Amino acid sequence: MSILTAYNSLQPPQRRSLGSLLVIGLSFWISITNLLPTLPTYIRELGGTRSQIGLVMGSFAIGLLCSRTSLGYLADKKSRKLVLSIGIIVAGLAPLGYLLINSVFPLIAVRAIHGVSIAAFTTAYSALVVDLSPIKQRGELIGYMSLVNPIGMSIGPALGGALKEFSGYPALFITSAIFGFLGLSLLFSIPEKSCVNQPKNTFSQGNSRNFKQMLSSHSLIIPALILLMIGLLFGSLITFLPLFLEETDLGFSAGWFYTTAAIASFSSRIFSGPASDRYGRGPLITVSLICYFVAMILLTQATGGRQVLLAAIFEGIGAGTLLPMMIALISDRSSSYERGRVYSVCLGGFDLGMAFAGPLVGSLGSHLSYQTIFTFTGSLALVAFVLFISQSNYNFQTSFSFALGKEKDLYAFDD
Repeated sequence: MSILTAYNSLQPPQRRSLGSLLVIGLSFWISITNLLPTLPTYIRELGGTRSQIGLVMGSFAIGLLCSRTSLGYLADKKSRKLVLSIGIIVAGLAPLGYLLINSVFPLIAVRAIHGVSIAAFTTAYSALVVDLSPIKQRGELIGYMSLVNPIGMSIGPALGGALKEFSGYPALFITSAIFGFLGLSLLFSIPEKSCVNQPKNTFSQGNSRNFKQMLSSHSLIIPALILLMIGLLFGSLITFLPLFLEETDLGFSAGWFYTTAAIASFSSRIFSGPASDRYGRGPLITVSLICYFVAMILLTQATGGRQVLLAAIFEGIGAGTLLPMMIALISDRSSSYERGRVYSVCLGGFDLGMAFAGPLVGSLGSHLSYQTIFTFTGSLALVAFVLFISQSNYNFQTSFSFALGKEKDLYAFDD
């Protein structure tokens, strides 16, 4: 089923709501990503050292980690749209904070607050998409709606670099703020399920669980652990890949790597969503983890641009398949009344990995070669793969069958 066919098969209110969400998501990710190549240079021009640049950029994860849980609870108990509006407003205000502050250390606070926007937006956006999607098209629509990320990633950095080059930082930050606020006007037209008449907090299918029950639930903790390992891998990759390519002179820039990965990610999301509705989430997640492993092995063996290009393609396929399929998987395993908190637990694993990747692997990086670092990150993908095929369902046999698409997800809810 093509994107247009899937869109036209929906009821008119669903089409309008998902269309509005698509525009909101695209403007949000353009706002976020146009600062990726420009904010570090802005901090350097303010007099920041390399360590201070890393501190400011890394503080983004502080706000993300500290707010994810409470925002997930708010999305379930109060309103998805309220949490989404928080993400949009913070994404619009934070660039103005960068513009008004002219010293390094106060930017740490602004950057941490900016991290709240990601936690709020991704939690509420994913929950709203699932709420508005028919169950039989859930994976497909999650895949299509997640395209805003690679599209935003392909537009944002290029736009930010051009604005900085030709118009300067004030124009850059103002443009980022405009894109951040852009989705606010469309938000009010999107309906959402009532969060008032929720079932009592008892552990049964269709009822909401508290955080302790979620953290002790085998159905959720395994996806969270897998995302933790991939978060460590991805965080290490974005930290060391530019240095590796610059120092080894393989004839392939980090910019081209990210562009290639974004194209591969875009392509994989188009096909993986419909495939997961037909064949199950398991085979797609299995393939994505293998792709991550292959990408890291290619980087350890890279002697020229061809291997790096292939690594970028495999990494893009892995990223473009794993995250939407994990969102679909944990959506299947949760009721609509607890989805915000479930996302905060499982996606919090990825956040945690990203936050600790720099300090953890960086502390080892001064003593290890880049090839050894990529071998370590490849081993994380391999462990995640083994964990998924052996522990993703009730026991080894059902997990292995689910990972190969021969068994349904026994943890899936009906709603």
